[in-house]
Amino acid sequence: MSGTAQIGVTGLAVMGRNLARNFARNGFTVALHNRTTAKTDALVKEFGDEGSFVPAHTPEEFVAALERPRRLVVMVKAGDPTDAVIQEFAPLLEEGDVIIDGGNAHFEDTRRREKELREHGIHFVGVGISGGEEGALNGPSIMPGGSTQSYESLGPLLEKIAAKAKDGSPCTTHIGPDGAGHFVKMVHNGIEYADMQLIAEAYDLLRTVAGYSPAKIAETFRSWNTGRLDSYLIEITAEVLAHTDAATGKPFVDIVQDRAEQKGTGRWTVQIALDLGVPVSGIAEAVFARSLSGHADLREAAQGLAGPSPTALDETAAAAFADQVEQALYASKIVSYTQGFHQIRAGSEAYHWDIGLGAVAAIWRAGCIIRAAFLDRIRAAYDTRPDLLSLLSDEQFAEEIGAAQDDWRTVVAEAVRQGVPTPGFAAALSYYDGLRADRLPAALTQGQRDFFGAHTYRRTDREGSFHTLWGGDRSEVEAG
Repeated sequence: MSGTAQIGVTGLAVMGRNLARNFARNGFTVALHNRTTAKTDALVKEFGDEGSFVPAHTPEEFVAALERPRRLVVMVKAGDPTDAVIQEFAPLLEEGDVIIDGGNAHFEDTRRREKELREHGIHFVGVGISGGEEGALNGPSIMPGGSTQSYESLGPLLEKIAAKAKDGSPCTTHIGPDGAGHFVKMVHNGIEYADMQLIAEAYDLLRTVAGYSPAKIAETFRSWNTGRLDSYLIEITAEVLAHTDAATGKPFVDIVQDRAEQKGTGRWTVQIALDLGVPVSGIAEAVFARSLSGHADLREAAQGLAGPSPTALDETAAAAFADQVEQALYASKIVSYTQGFHQIRAGSEAYHWDIGLGAVAAIWRAGCIIRAAFLDRIRAAYDTRPDLLSLLSDEQFAEEIGAAQDDWRTVVAEAVRQGVPTPGFAAALSYYDGLRADRLPAALTQGQRDFFGAHTYRRTDREGSFHTLWGGDRSEVEAG
C-alpha cells in the first residue's frame, strides 16, 4: 500500500467517524483504522461516496497508507486507551511524523506525551475539538497545541475543516506549545458549564417567580437570541423548552429528571484554577450545582427544611422581572468569560505558552458550544489591548455591566427572598463586587492567620512583612 493519504484517523466511533468524513468532504484522502475492523468497512460502505478513503485493517497498513510526514489522528477515550494507541503506533513512525490526540485529554497528560515523543523525533499535538458530533462533521472549533513545526504540517488541513466565522476566518489557530491546546479546551468547557448553569437559573426564575410556562420561556429565549445574548446555547435552550414529550403531552423539560451529569472537564477547570490561584467562582458554582443535583438522598432528606415557597408575580410585574433577568444573565455571562480568560492568561504565564487571548476568542466565534455574538467584541478587546487584565476593565463591557448591575442585584435579592437557588448569578455578582471594593475583609483573615500560625502580614503604611506577638504586650516585630 503506497502512502497516498494526507491524514489518517484511528478510532471510528461517532466523533472519529465524523471527523474523517469532514476531512474527506474537504478534498483530503483519509486513511481509516479501527481496532474493530467492521467499523472501518462500515464507514467506507456507508459514506464512501463523500470523498477518498483508504481503509486499513492493521496498524502497519494504516501507517503505510499515509504520505510523509505522516499525520495520524487518534480519536479514542482519554487516559489509558490513548496511551495504548500511542504505544502501538509510535514504533511504526519516523522522525517528523505527527500524532494528533483529538480527545478530551487532561493537558498534563498531553505535556507528558509531547515530551516523551519529542525525544524520539515525533511531534505530538493535543487538539481540543468543540462542537460535538455535528461540529466534527460540518466544522468544529479546533484548538491545537504542539510545536510550531507540527502546525506548519497540520495547520492547513485543520483550517480547511474548521468552522468559519462570519468574516470567513477559520476557527482554529496554533494555541501554543505542548498542552496549550487541551488547556484552552478545558477552560472552554469550564465556561460552558457556567454558561449552562446561568441559563438554567434564568429559566428557573422565569418559571417560578415570573410564573411563565416552558413554552412562554422558549419565546423569551428566542427573543433574547436576537440581541446581545445571541449564542448557540441560548438558541438550543429555546428549542428544548419548546419541545413537548410525545408520550405524555407534557413539556419535555418536565419529564426529565433534574439530575445533571458531567464528564469531568468542568472539575478539571476548577481544580487547575485552584492550583493557579485564579478565582473562577462562577465555574466552580456551576460544577457544584450539578453535583448537588445528583445527590438525591440529601435533597430528599432536606425537603422539610424551613424556607419560603415561590409566589408568581402578576403579569405586568412578571414582564418587568423578565427584563431584569435578561440583564442579570448578560452581566453574569460576562463575568464567566472574564474568569475563563483570566485562567487562560494565568496558565499561559505559568507554562510559558504565550497564548493570544484575542486569537482564542476569535476561534470560539463559530463551531464550538459556547459560540456567541459577543465573542467578536471580546476578540476586539484583547486585540486592541493585549495586556488587558480583565474584560471588566474594557470600557464597553464595564459600561454595560454597570448599566445592568441594579437589575442584577434586584434579581439576586428576589431569588433570595423567594427561596430560589441562584448560585451562578450570586457568585458572579460577588466576584464583581469583590473586584470593585476599596478594601476586602481579607485584612481580618490575614490577622487571624498571623494570630494562630504566625503567618505574618503586610502593612498599608510601610514595606516589609510583620508579625504581632499576640501574647503579653502584643508588640510587633518585623518578619523580614
